[in-house]
Amino acid sequence: MVKRRSKSRRSRRGRRWSARVTRESDALTLEKGVFTKPTPSKIARSLKRSADRSRRRKSNAYQSAMSMLTFYINRAGKGLSAIRKRKLEKAKDELRKLYGKA
Repeated sequence: MVKRRSKSRRSRRGRRWSARVTRESDALTLEKGVFTKPTPSKIARSLKRSADRSRRRKSNAYQSAMSMLTFYINRAGKGLSAIRKRKLEKAKDELRKLYGKA
């Protein structure tokens, strides 16, 4: 007989470890709602501001900002609408431009 975990137990513990990483990352202190901003340029500027101000990051500011954006896109996965995913992918391009990597 196989034991199954109940959904209530799982939700009590918290379903999304990735949400906790986004909130409590050691690399960056993100502005609230950064990934839901209306334009890719605002998302990129907010990530750049957070990365530049951070004293806890282990790599350079560009890598930290790009890593956080990529992490969010990968973890959101199928839950992202096509429109939001396009906006976040464009934010990567904006971030590259802001750091002179494009």
